[in-house]
This record gives sequence, C-alpha cells and structure tokens, in this order.
Amino acid sequence: MAKHGKRYLEAAKLVDPEKQYAPLEAAALVKKTANTKFDQTVEVHIRLGVDPRQSEEAVRGTVGLPHGTGKRVRIAVFAQGEKALEATKAGADEVGAADLVAKVDGGWLDFDVAIATPDMMGQVGKLGKVLGRKGLMPNPKAGTITMDLERTIGELKSGRVEFKLDKSAIIHLGFAKASFSEEQIVGNLGALLEAINRAKPTGLKGTYIKGVSISASMGPGIAVDVPALLAAAS
Repeated sequence: MAKHGKRYLEAAKLVDPEKQYAPLEAAALVKKTANTKFDQTVEVHIRLGVDPRQSEEAVRGTVGLPHGTGKRVRIAVFAQGEKALEATKAGADEVGAADLVAKVDGGWLDFDVAIATPDMMGQVGKLGKVLGRKGLMPNPKAGTITMDLERTIGELKSGRVEFKLDKSAIIHLGFAKASFSEEQIVGNLGALLEAINRAKPTGLKGTYIKGVSISASMGPGIAVDVPALLAAAS
C-alpha cells in the first residue's frame, strides 16, 4: 500500500470516499485539497464501459477546452519550406525538417506536442521508438499530422487536448489548474465529457461512462456525480 505524506492525509480528511459530489461542489473541494504553494494541475480519471482490447471500442479524440489548461504548451513542428515558415509565424517553439529529426533522434524531447506535415512522416516515422514511448508521435486521429499548421498550433496553444483510453479502460487527463474558478473547472470538464460522449463506439451496449473522479495532482480523488455532470455538459 502506498504511503502518503501529512499534507495528503490532511486533504483526504476533507473528502467523503462514499459520496458522489455535484460538479460545482467537487470543483470547490478539489481547490481546497490543492494545499501546496504551487498551482497544481487538476486531473480527471474517467472509467468507461468498453473493452480496450477491441479496436472498434478504442476511444480517442481531441477537444478544445473553453478555459484552456493553464499550462504553456511547447510545440515542435516537423515541416519544411513555406510550411516551416507558417509554423514559426504561428508560434511553434521548435521547427525543423531533417535537422529536427536528427535532434530528436539524439535524445532532445523538450516539447509537449509534436506536429508534422504529411510529407515529413517518412522521416518522422523513423522516430517511432523515441516518440512512441513518450506518446509524442504525430497521429492523424489526434490531428497532429496536418497541412493546416496555423490553425492546429493556435488550437493547441489555446487549450486543445487529446484524450485516449488506456489498457484499463480509463482516460486520464490534466484539464485545469487549481487556481481556476469552480465554474472554469466544471466548464472544461463538461466540454471533455461531451467530446467523449461523441466518441462513443457505435453499437456499444451497457453503461458507457461508468465513473468520473477528479483530483489535484498531489491530492485525493473526488468522485463526481456522472448524471449531474452529463446534464451540465448538455
């Protein structure tokens, strides 16, 4: 069993583990449990009633969070020629072609998202072992293989995030900061739930969203009332 520090244990006393909290109540509570001097990330953990071993039940997509994530997103773009200039003007943090491929292959990974134009994927594909294990490989489902660099970079900088199912049928995502208001936290969470609902596999039977909990990055989990959350998202 994992041992928790005094700060965590004090925060855990504020949470009733048997209760499912209304969205705004949960947001207020997660702010109270973020009892550190730095601005903790607020994370969500969403348990789905799908079988992640079945490719047709893999849930993945992107969503623009209305209030952003509160985090500066560092973007690397694999592009050349005019598209490299477009990426630079749009605010990408690192832009390059073969030179950037070599830099990443050498171990440089100082970025949060990688984007590539389709013509660069022949070279970027060679970085599969480097980028794949970090979850950074450009992917068409995530919208990170694209010719529309200006729009994509703008969306990512303003709060577009990717969600995807893990092997335990759970989606884990940082979606806000503890300094956000309760309304901003619930607004981002509602937008995420709405996007996950849209990504529901066709023909799936049974309960789709089985459970939702939120927590500060160093705090205890807080179960959220799913029907109330879905109602707020609609």
